[in-house]
Order: sequence, then C-alpha cells, then structure tokens
Amino acid sequence: MEHVPALDEDLKKTLGPATAKVLAEQLGLHTALDLLHHYPRRYAERGELTSLAELADQIDEHVTVVAQVADARILTFNGGRGKRLEVTITDGSGRLQLVFFGAGVHKPHKDLLPGSRAMFAGKVSKFNHKLQLAHPAYEPLGADASDRDAATAFASQLIPIYPACAKLESWKIAKCVDAVLPSAREAVDPLPPALREGRGLVPLTEALLKIHRPATKADIEDARQRLKWDEAFVLQVALARRRHADAQLPAVPRRPAPGGLLDSFDAKLPFTLTDGQRTVSKEIFDDLATSHPMHRLLQGEVGSGKTMVALRAMLAVVDCGGQAAMLAPTEVLAQQHHRSIVEMMGELAENWGLWREAPPQKGGGGRRAGMLGGSDQGTKVVLLTGSMGMPARRQALLDLVTGEAGIVIGTHALIEDKVQFHDLGLVVVDEQHRFGVEQRDALRSKGKQPPHLLVMTATPIPRTVAMTVFGDLETSVLDQLPAGRSPIATHVVPAKDKPHFLARAWERVREEVEKGHQAYVVCPRIGDGEDEPKKKKAAEEDGDKRPPLAVLEIAEQLARGPLAGLSVEVLHGRMDPADKDDVMRRFAAGEVKVLVATTVIEVGVNVPNSTVMVIMDADRFGVSQLHQLRGRVGRGSAPGLCLLVSEMHEASPARARLAAVAATLDGFELSRIDLEQRREGDVLGQAQSGVRSSLRMLAVIEDEEVIAQAREEATRVVADDPALERLPGLRTALDALLDTEREQYLEKG
Repeated sequence: MEHVPALDEDLKKTLGPATAKVLAEQLGLHTALDLLHHYPRRYAERGELTSLAELADQIDEHVTVVAQVADARILTFNGGRGKRLEVTITDGSGRLQLVFFGAGVHKPHKDLLPGSRAMFAGKVSKFNHKLQLAHPAYEPLGADASDRDAATAFASQLIPIYPACAKLESWKIAKCVDAVLPSAREAVDPLPPALREGRGLVPLTEALLKIHRPATKADIEDARQRLKWDEAFVLQVALARRRHADAQLPAVPRRPAPGGLLDSFDAKLPFTLTDGQRTVSKEIFDDLATSHPMHRLLQGEVGSGKTMVALRAMLAVVDCGGQAAMLAPTEVLAQQHHRSIVEMMGELAENWGLWREAPPQKGGGGRRAGMLGGSDQGTKVVLLTGSMGMPARRQALLDLVTGEAGIVIGTHALIEDKVQFHDLGLVVVDEQHRFGVEQRDALRSKGKQPPHLLVMTATPIPRTVAMTVFGDLETSVLDQLPAGRSPIATHVVPAKDKPHFLARAWERVREEVEKGHQAYVVCPRIGDGEDEPKKKKAAEEDGDKRPPLAVLEIAEQLARGPLAGLSVEVLHGRMDPADKDDVMRRFAAGEVKVLVATTVIEVGVNVPNSTVMVIMDADRFGVSQLHQLRGRVGRGSAPGLCLLVSEMHEASPARARLAAVAATLDGFELSRIDLEQRREGDVLGQAQSGVRSSLRMLAVIEDEEVIAQAREEATRVVADDPALERLPGLRTALDALLDTEREQYLEKG
C-alpha cells in the first residue's frame, strides 16, 4: 500500500499547534491531504465588488465579503469615555456597516480609509434594523503595482474564499493552504491513466493547484471537473467492490412451490395486483431463484403496495422450506407490520397448537399441512421486539430455532446473538435509511448460507442518490398506486396571517369524524418535559418566540376546545410499548377518532379509515417527511385531506417548501426539491459519514451524468481487477474514503 508521508503528516508540524487545533476542531482537517481537499466555495475578483445583497438571508452566519470603504467615523459615548468606529462599506448594490469598539478602533480607522478595498470576515447581525458586522477581521487589498499591466493583473486575480469559521478567516486558511500546496506534487492519482486520458481530465496535482490558485476561470472549471470525477469514481468503486463480493457468496435458490403457500395466498386476494407489483415481484423471484444472494432495493411511492410485494417474496421462501425475517426500525412499525401481514394472510397465518397427525418435521420452514382449524398450507407469523414479556419472547425464539415460524417481524431485537433461525432464507429490511450495513449484515449472518436480501424504503430517491447511497444494491421502483387508493388534497394553512383558516381546519376534522372517519394531528415534539431544554435552546438560537408545538399540549387544547366531545388520544416514542400498541389497536379499530402524534406514525401505519391529517408547525419538517406523513391518509375509498399549518410568512423559503408539497403528490419530484433545498449531507444521511466527507465537489443532482458514467467505469474496473492490484493509487484513495476515523460511508445506511 502506498503512503505519502508529506500528505499524511499532522498539520501541527507545518502550521503549528494553535492553528492545527482550530483546523481540526472547527473544520475537521487533520493532515495536509485534508487541507488540500478543503476547496474554496467561491472566488472573488479584486477588480469587481462582491455583492452584499445576499447577506439579508445570512443572519448569524460567518461571511467573507470583498468591498470598498465608503466612509469611516469615530463616535463617542458615555460622556466621551467610550469610542465606537463605524465604517460603511459598499459593493455598488448595497451597503453594510462595520462597528469596532474601545481601544481597538484606532488601527482599523487608520487602515480602512474611504476608497480603500479589503476583504472582511465576521458574523452577520442586525442592530436597529440594519445589517452589520461587529469587530470583523479584515485584510486590505491595496495594490502597490507601479505600471498599468501589473495593476491590471492584480485587479483580475481570483481570490479563493474558503469555508471558514469564527476563529480562522478565509484568508488565513488560504495562507495555510499555501504552506501545504507544494506537497500536492506528491498526491497519488486514483484514476486509471486510460480513464483520465479518455475523459480528457487533468492530472490530480494540476487539479489541486488550479482549484486553490487559479489563474483563470477556465482553470477552476478544469479542476472542478477532475475533482468531481475523483469523488464519484472512488465512491462507485467502493460500491462496485461490495456488489462484486456479494455476488461471489453462495446462496440457496428459493423457488416457490407450485400449489403451495404463495399460490394459496394469491388465490385469496380480494384484489388484482398492479402491473408494477407484478413486474417487481418477477424481478425478486428471478433473484431468489439464483445461487448467489439477492441484494435488491425496493423503493416506492407512499401506499404503492411494497408490503404486499415483500410478503409474497417471504411466502415464496417459506414455500420451499426457508424462513423470512422482516426488520423494522420501531416497535410501532413492527407491530403494525405484524398485524397487517397476519390480516392479509388470514387463516394462512393462524397459530395452531393442535396437529392432526405427527408434529411437524424440522426443516419444514414453517410450512404445515393438515392443521386443525386451518388450511392445508400455513405458517406461524411471530413478532419479536425488545419490550415483549419473557414467556412470549421465549416462545418466539423457540419457534424460530425449530422452524415452526416461517415468518418473523421484529426490531433490532432480531439482531441479538441469542436469536437463531432454523433456515433463514430471506431478510427484508424496512425503511433502509434507519439501518446500517453492519446491522443488516448481523441479521444476514444468522443464515447457514447468506440469505437473500430485500431492502425497502418509502422515501422516493432520485436515481443519482440511489446510485450514490444504495449503489451496492439493484433497484426496483414501484410508482403505481393500487386501485382503490383515493387522491389526497393538500393545503397550506397560514395560521398567523389567517387564524380563521386554522379554526376551519378543526371544523373539517370534526366533519370527517362525524362522517365516520378518523384524523391524525402531527406535532414536532412530545412536550413531556424531557425535550424542553433542548427545544427551548434551539428555539432561542433560531430567534423563535416559542418552541415547536407539542403533542401533549395540543391534544389537551383540542380535547378542551375545537374537538371537545371527540375521543382524542396521543402517541409518541417515549410511551410504554404496551401503551403505544394499545392506542394503535384502538385507533385501527375506530375507537379513537383523533390521534395526536409525533412522526412515529410517519411510515407503515395503515388505517384506511383515516381521511384527514393536520400537521402543526409543518415548516419544521422536511419535504420528504411531509410527503411520508401525508401518505397515512387517503388509504381507503374516501378522499384524503392534508392540512399543513404554519406561522411562517408567505414569502419565506419555508412556505415555498410547503407550497411545493401541496402542489404535487409525486414523491420523486419532491425528493429532488428536497435535495436541492437542503444541504446534501442531510439528504445522504448524517450517518453516511464517509460519503459526506468525500462529497466536497460532487452534487448528486447536478452531476447526474458524471455519477452514471463513474458507475459504469467502476463496474468495469472492478470486474477486471477486483483487488485493484494493478491500481495502487486507487487502493490508497479507497482506504482514505473508508478509513476508521471517518467510518465506512456504508456503515449506517
């Protein structure tokens, strides 16, 4: 393995301990290589003034601006004892005030003369309704060139503006980069020469020099294109190697038995599968029939019938003697899946205790014949969660190890060492983004041979994100809703501007209940005291006058006010599991009319009689999350209604997000909007630490073509040289991506 000492060296040796400490703690930069990959976020030109117009949207942000001093004056206060320097800077489109206090006013007063130009860095604040920077750091940009050509060259020079922090301004970071830039010559190029030359990309050393110290804008473009390819290609090689390794594993082919459990189930279905469900099922059944493990991602719109597809796959495995396990992220969702699967299977899922003849033979995978009170085919469907009582848990574990249970639905409890299967043939992971590769691998390791794997997500994912985050999986998409699903109308309720709209929202809830339907009310927090300090602090930091609305408070207000007389109950994550299950059962049975809940009901909860959802403080949720929540209504024959309540101003970005959700039911379109409006790291997931730390230049929506091409190249390279023996530079880059400090980018999904 190649190592490059100068690039791996701790920055303390080059920059000194004080600067290195700030870079490490504030920006996560530890080595010269880290610093070389800390790219400028934009470039200022000395010959043109940087716009100040954007600062109104950056209150409390640390910014760097290039501007000209318009005027500067010292004011006194406290009877002349105190001094304040006020400097006004301009860029032609706007003005900004700088303030300096006390003994520190004299140097800036001397440096910042009217007409001079400088870079200024500080935190944007507002005082007396005006934007200002208090005690900003500054770097004069005066030219001492004597001749016209030198002055012109100075004026056209590109100034890199780096992502900075309060303790280290952009120009100080630039000086740090200058100190390590010579070591860029030692950077190991991860791209195979044929690929780089074929794509017309500049060498890595040249790209690093051009991105940090460009002579022209063309230099920046050359560098960006090359560095985007590095990020996309190395990431896709990591994913391709995982796909390749998985494809080498042996697996037991699982083909459904003709006239078996799956056929019996299909014969009892009261509806016809959609074309999409049939197509995806065929893809899954073809994978299950092979002698290496299936690794497939099933993504689909809210309510598109993913659970039905997954259940048919599980029944196919049980049919030929295997067992299937479904891993759900929460107890509420696991219990919901267990209930709905048992209901869908009907008598095929009965738990028989009496046998007509001999007890079942081991290895039957749960398939039983001739049971009293049951059909000729059937299997136990067991639930396993952390909060189960010991007798029920002991019985569930026994059913799994003997093969008595063909299907198990559970939470992380399934991953525990004591859980053993007789013959685990299929693992279904629901809501993949809640689990990591190490968790799903822990469950897969419980098979005698690697079981087949189906991971599902109800969050529609743009194609490039799927290639980036789930690139080790083949992808199936369900985008067709089953017949009988009703349309969902979505409206924004501006509670502050038009309070009567909110009053009308509660009237609509009451009207729906009077028609025999039910309603959800969703709030951002619980309000049980445990979340108060954190939420209050967050509200103060956001400049909010109040913390987010809480389940317990809103439920009480509704029960005493607009929804008095209706059965209103609460559901949240800190309730006792038995209480949660009890509330969900009574809500599903129609006894509870209004359920006030947190996002615990976001996925998997299926109560077809629920027709209306009111989301309080809707602006505090992400676009995709709102889409998921909305999918809980309109699941029956009656139309669904989703009301997004917000106190945000109509012109705010938050209201624009809500308007986007109200305008379309297309989850894939909303996921693109979500990705464009949020920081990419949020969408890729906070646990995708390697992905997040590696995607400095690549934008997964904008650079779709690069990602798709990189995937093709990576697949080709790995097929030709799986161990990358002939590509030591690529191996080095891969080790850097997957190092233990950053954690594997695949590690937590």
